Amino acid sequence: MTRVLVIDDEPQIVRALVINLRARKYEVDAAHDGTSALELAAARHPDVVVLDLGLPDMDGVEVIKGLRGWTRVPIIVLSARHASDEKVDALDAGADDYVTKPFGMDELLARLRAAVRRAAPAGPGGDDAVLETDSFTVDLAAKKVVRDGADVRLTPTEWHLLEVLVRNAGRLVSQKQLLREVWGPAYGTETNYLRVYMAQLRRKLEGDPAHPRHFITEPGMGYRFEA
Repeated sequence: MTRVLVIDDEPQIVRALVINLRARKYEVDAAHDGTSALELAAARHPDVVVLDLGLPDMDGVEVIKGLRGWTRVPIIVLSARHASDEKVDALDAGADDYVTKPFGMDELLARLRAAVRRAAPAGPGGDDAVLETDSFTVDLAAKKVVRDGADVRLTPTEWHLLEVLVRNAGRLVSQKQLLREVWGPAYGTETNYLRVYMAQLRRKLEGDPAHPRHFITEPGMGYRFEA
């Protein structure tokens, strides 16, 4: 059973989420501030986190950073903040998705399901391709990247984006295709997601992120992976 950690200081939102999630057979834990949220996450190891940015004791971005220090669990931000730079800050800290309040419960649940699917381990009989570059190795079956002899920690969304690009190595993948494959059909225009996550992949995998050799931007069109 999938375990969800809900982090929000608005009791009515927590209650609505708990009722709806439990009705769909999710296990749910709830926290009302960042400190207890981090403690609950460490104790209960949720499969997905739904996080409000406006918490009473710390900013939600700090909670994301705290989680990303030890776990790759999918994080869906739920916030009344509409500014693009605040969304980018949350994504840059390691969030996987961003839902703006007020939100529709069906949309949130769809995004939650998509986040859980992205994080699911590869099943038996999956693609066993291993792609090697001069600086890192991608094992598609194991969902693992090795650089300089050490595993590279990627979030589920970072991995999914890398996987789509690697499976299309040498070919231009349009922004719309990447958004649809990684985040879902409702994300065709969220190009800021791609900008943030491509920057994160470059920081983690490129020798010189400012002059990438493997993750190539085709301005206005999309991205291409070159081994």
